[in-house]
This record gives sequence, C-alpha cells and structure tokens, in this order.
Amino acid sequence: MTSRVVSAFAAEEEKRVLSLKPVLAPVHGRYGDHPHQSYDAWPAAGDSGAPLVILLHGGYWRYDRMHLTPFAAWLSRQGFDVLLPGFRRSGGAGGYPETFDDVARIVDTLPEGRPYVLAGHCSGGHLALWCAARALLPPGSRWYTRTLPTSVLALAPITDLTATRRDDLSSGAALQLLGAGELFEERLPEVDPLTLLRGAGTTGVPTVLLHGAADEEVPLTQFSDYAAVHRDLRTVVLPGTGHYTLIEPDAPGARAVADTLREMSAAFAPRQPDRASEEAAHR
Repeated sequence: MTSRVVSAFAAEEEKRVLSLKPVLAPVHGRYGDHPHQSYDAWPAAGDSGAPLVILLHGGYWRYDRMHLTPFAAWLSRQGFDVLLPGFRRSGGAGGYPETFDDVARIVDTLPEGRPYVLAGHCSGGHLALWCAARALLPPGSRWYTRTLPTSVLALAPITDLTATRRDDLSSGAALQLLGAGELFEERLPEVDPLTLLRGAGTTGVPTVLLHGAADEEVPLTQFSDYAAVHRDLRTVVLPGTGHYTLIEPDAPGARAVADTLREMSAAFAPRQPDRASEEAAHR
C-alpha cells in the first residue's frame, strides 16, 4: 500500500494478512444511504456485559473494511462486542469532508451511557485520534463536539498528515484525502491529529499508541512525534513486530492488542466493594 521499497519480511507479512478470507458478520446494518455507510457487528459469545470496541479500518483512507473482518471476528472470540463501520473513502465518494462526516456520525450516534474503546489501525488510527481531538476544534467547526470517545487505541497510526504528504506514504494518500496545494493547507488544521494537539498538549481522552518496531508501512516517527507532544499518553512499542500482524488473528501482535483492550476496558467496570466495606456499610 505504499510507494516505498519494503523488505521481504514486510512484503510476506502484508500478503499473508491481506489474503485472509473475509469473515461474514452475524449482524449487518446501515447508518446512511450511501453503500459505504454500513457496518458489521460481532457480539461476544454469551456475554451481554462484554466491553465494546469500535474498529476503524485502515487502508490509507482508500480501501474498504473487509480486510479487518477476520480480526474483528477474532476479537469477538476474545470476549469483546465489536462494531466495524464503513465510511465513504478517498478516490470515490469520500475524502474531505465526507470521510470525516461519516466517522463523526458513527461515534456521535452511539448509544449514550455505554463506554467503549475507539480503536483504529493505520489511517483508522488517524481517524480515531482525530475523534479524540474534536473538542480542540474551533467551536464553529462542523465537527466540533465535547462528547468524546471513552478511550482511544491507535494501532500503527498516521498522526501527522504533513509528514505523510512529505514522505509520499501510499503514493499520495494524504493529498488524495485533503486535496493538493492550498486545499491541503486550508483543511489540515481541522483534521490533523498532531496539528490539533499542539498547544493543548492533550485531548483529555485516555489514549494508547501501539506500534510495531519493525513496521515498514507507517514510519515509527509518526508514533514518536505524536508521543512527544501528547503529555499524558501511554505508548507501547512491540519489538520485532510489523504493521499487519497487529491485526492478524492469533499473532503475537494481535494478542498484545487484545491484552491492551482488556486493560483499557477494565477501567470502565464499576469497582466492586470488598466484603469488609459492604459489612461496614450495613452496620
């Protein structure tokens, strides 16, 4: 998915993961009239109180969500309720502003009162971090809101669209998303996580950045540059891990992602009083 030369390790990893057969979801629905405005859901088996994970797929804002269905189905078997939405994409009906309209609509229409982790891979990580930063937008922005995700897990994310353009990641993906020249510069401040973060230093949303040390798809500088600005961020770097094994069912990278999701979801659960506290309360 990039114009850069990659190693045999990275090429094999990409081919292996992206050739996995898509998994049909037990639940499918729509949130708009466009064909891309649809979603798949995998409820956790036999657990009505399972933590909720919203997955935003990658593919440099161009590709559909089908490559992420094996991972979504696998996560449901790990004990999570998983929602995998689609959205209008670059190169067709999406890009600026439609991609951002759809992602904002997805998170803004989730049922109130249920906490969730908003997780995204690659460009989906960019969109998840953008959702966390929407309260930093000017109040007049069409996407401004103070209702933010409960928490965010960004997996090998694009954090800096200027660097994405400079490095020509995925053959001009950033320009295709925002437009070239003056359009890019005009639109950047509203949709770039790193730009929005500067000055504020935090989004106020509990956030974890997780990146593979052997990632050849998204440079680790995207991770480190964002981490240098966000003052209350948790960071995880997985040694020997590439870009795609983070979403490869049963791979060590995917297991690390599931473990991180469990840790983040544990913060949602109400604390259970210990027996001594209960007895004291009834005296």
